[in-house]
Amino acid sequence: MNLYILRHASAGIRRDNPVIDVRRPLDKEGKQQCMLVGSYLNAFRVQFDVIVSSPLKRALQTASFVGTEVGYDSKIVISDALLPNAPLADFQKLIADLSKYDNVLVVGHNPNLPVFLGSIIAPPGKAAIRLRKGAIARIDCARRPGLLHWLVDPRILRGVYARVTKSSRRKTSRK
Repeated sequence: MNLYILRHASAGIRRDNPVIDVRRPLDKEGKQQCMLVGSYLNAFRVQFDVIVSSPLKRALQTASFVGTEVGYDSKIVISDALLPNAPLADFQKLIADLSKYDNVLVVGHNPNLPVFLGSIIAPPGKAAIRLRKGAIARIDCARRPGLLHWLVDPRILRGVYARVTKSSRRKTSRK
């Protein structure tokens, strides 16, 4: 199974009240990050068999925008195993349940998502990984430990996209 782990995109400032914070939507930058991630995945012709998201609004929006960008037309599965305070055992059970699929996207939050990613590629507590908002990683879970193929930050994607859109041809006109 190819597991894609995506931290939700930018959603502004965290709210002190947890009831309000659950409903915090993506901001303009977050929506742009989703489009960049979707374009990146399209460049690799990635098609997801299933997308699983945390129930929090910002994660659901991220999953929806990226899913739309890559042409995913099934329902997004919601799992409490991807909540910010979910235990590692719940995440491991989720991954075991998803092992029947070839390409899986999970969308969650810090602080647990980097821990979950680290637990797949190294013994628990041995991998220190930083996932910025909108960052995505691809892990091959065919063997244990899993093999991290890549981890991409939206700032890298923005920089690459800006360079690609500029013409690289030299000007030949002498007018």
